[in-house]
Amino acid sequence: MTKFRVTYATLSADNEDLHTAYEQGLATAKDWLGADLTGFVGGKPLSGQETFTITSPGDAALTLCTVHSATSAEVDSAVGVAADAVQAWSGRPWQERVDILLRAADLISERSNELAALMSMEVGKNRLEALGDVEESADLIRYYCKQYSDNDGFVRPMDQLSDAERTTSVLRPYGVWGVISPFNFPMALAAGPAGGALVAGNTVVLKPSPQGTFTAVKLYECLQDAGLPGEVLQLIPGGDEVGRLLVAHPGVNGLTFTGSFQAGMEIYRSFPTPYPKPVVCEMGGKNPAIVSAKADLPTAIAGIARSAFGFSGQKCSACSRVYVERSVYDEFVAGLAVRAGELKVGDATERDVFVGPVVNDESVTRFKDAVAHAASVGRVVAGGEVIEGRYVQPTVVADLPAGDRLLTDELFVPFVAVQPVDSLDEAIQLANATELGLTAGFFSADDAEVDDFLDRIEAGVVYVNRAAGATTGAWPGVQPFGGWKGSGSSGKAGGGLYYVQQFLREQSRTVVAR
Repeated sequence: MTKFRVTYATLSADNEDLHTAYEQGLATAKDWLGADLTGFVGGKPLSGQETFTITSPGDAALTLCTVHSATSAEVDSAVGVAADAVQAWSGRPWQERVDILLRAADLISERSNELAALMSMEVGKNRLEALGDVEESADLIRYYCKQYSDNDGFVRPMDQLSDAERTTSVLRPYGVWGVISPFNFPMALAAGPAGGALVAGNTVVLKPSPQGTFTAVKLYECLQDAGLPGEVLQLIPGGDEVGRLLVAHPGVNGLTFTGSFQAGMEIYRSFPTPYPKPVVCEMGGKNPAIVSAKADLPTAIAGIARSAFGFSGQKCSACSRVYVERSVYDEFVAGLAVRAGELKVGDATERDVFVGPVVNDESVTRFKDAVAHAASVGRVVAGGEVIEGRYVQPTVVADLPAGDRLLTDELFVPFVAVQPVDSLDEAIQLANATELGLTAGFFSADDAEVDDFLDRIEAGVVYVNRAAGATTGAWPGVQPFGGWKGSGSSGKAGGGLYYVQQFLREQSRTVVAR
């Protein structure tokens, strides 16, 4: 059977082999349910006594696993073991690190169906997006390995003053790297930063989101089965307190965090003590799209619907506000409303479901509040209802007052606001009028308009006339995924030509022969 390759740029999954393989993976993943899970330090399971239970967001009665939270002493031990392992791991030839991580990437791909099915149950991603998340994890690791190989381990000769002198520039690891990963990309945004840090020669302490721990354990298994030494990667499950212990630990030399703007800024300000240390934060977005009067409206509707409603809007890259030139505004709003109503909401493991559940009850409350507010100050043109439990309708609202909170606050639910504008200049100004700057889209058939948008838009990931919408993969290869302004503090959360170098620091070496 030829495996159907799923990425975030895949628009459909009309492939019987794909669905057969996913169903087989789902059966395997269901056999895992009810597990008693721990973290790992030095390759050995932790013994923390405090536990939490992970249930499926779409069915609170479905218990996925029980997890033993890491204790303060175990966090300290994790950092200590990682620190002790740095010299041996970074001292290995970089080719050996690459070989191990490439084997891990291949194992992730080989196990993609069961891993994706588990992810669907754990966080509510539909089949296509869950498979994309898993494959992105493997591709990110492969890409970082390729960067290391293409740059010959980042050792560069430099000019020299005499024949007796040899000067080189070498990129070396920082040491212990902490990774705090989110629920919404429970594998890709754990595997990406962990893989980048590991291939660079750092050791890693990974703290996953509680709702995402099961997936993180399976990622850990892939890395261990590939031959990664147990002391090189530590897994410490738990909630916010475990994350705070990791951030505050003086033995952590660098950190990657993906999550809210508020939490990210707190980490960004507090982590680099008592001296400057690298911290890479990706902290959400209030992402705009602009629709020109010269746009192909079916393409714009498809791209914006996919951006706004994929994974129930629970992506920092999701489109949540749209500025449309007035002459095509009514037609666009009507078309987007129709598309929203066509999307099936339900159990994320089912074949024809596009919109799964939101992750928790707080998300449902946030959705209800946003809908009620929109109805009071503007109009709800599609959706707006809670179907049952944590299943909510994809929702389109329009005609909000200028500066309304629904145009500025990140909601993380399937909810998009559409506003008319009198010119593209006005649209770009409104699109940029935010403290966040992660993604931005534009739809127009006019090359001059496209160039103007690209020159002026303030966002880290931009897309034009893309029916696949604001997704993070542009395959083949890996698309840079990083934010401007409040969406990213330093560099990128994953991907890009310069990503793996963030886990390295330069050392210039001059040796004079005697």
